[in-house]
Amino acid sequence: MAREPLSVVVTTFNNADTIEACLASVHFADDILVLDSGSTDTTRDIAAHAGARVDVKPFAGYSAQKQAAIDLALHRWVLLLDSDEALPAAAAERVCRALESPDVAGFELLRREWVFWRWQSDRARLNHYVRLFDRTRARMSGHEVHESIVVDGPVRRLDAVIDHYGERDIEGRVDKANRYSSLQVHDRRTRTPRHLRLRMVVYPTVAFLRYYLWRGHWRGGWAGFVAARVHAFYAFLKYAKLYELRVSGRLRLGASLRDEGRDE
Repeated sequence: MAREPLSVVVTTFNNADTIEACLASVHFADDILVLDSGSTDTTRDIAAHAGARVDVKPFAGYSAQKQAAIDLALHRWVLLLDSDEALPAAAAERVCRALESPDVAGFELLRREWVFWRWQSDRARLNHYVRLFDRTRARMSGHEVHESIVVDGPVRRLDAVIDHYGERDIEGRVDKANRYSSLQVHDRRTRTPRHLRLRMVVYPTVAFLRYYLWRGHWRGGWAGFVAARVHAFYAFLKYAKLYELRVSGRLRLGASLRDEGRDE
């Protein structure tokens, strides 16, 4: 049975180490669009060599950049990937099958995380995100960080897993926690939550336990433990920076709004 034509869209910035594997995993797509935000490495050359259409746009924020990429897609159905993600063969088959007669406006896909030096345990909880969607019925959420696809219509979850390579070391994960926490504060600067000092004390422990125990990352050995600790630190930074903003009235974003980096 013929399927709906598919556009794959990817946003990039200095992702020469991951973009080739990302694009190779979606070779079956009818259209591949890479929107780069000014890479100084060979990202654009690699993407063009892989057969992708390559466009360049100064980074406008995670959500706005991805929406710009979606708007450049040639087809109605879009698969949104990050530059450090890849679609295994089994997931590609399920995506193609879902597009044979799509009866919803979007599909959620699961995501498996590379945690420093190993894949997360198969028995840990996988995050799930809308990544395959009818772009005439969907849009980016507009958040500065942890942006998502908002779908006008029903959504169904596919039994398809995206491999996410993310940060390869602890330093990269901590840097990301620092950058993303500043962006979250920028997102919430006009609606600061109450009891910030109590949240700074309590919530990091709650975040650690939820990530490590409830989501099952304890099954990932020391990699899971370290990731849970960094996640707790991220939770602490969000509230500490909100408190700093409240008492000083200043928020320093540095280069975080200009650096496309890698998504969660």
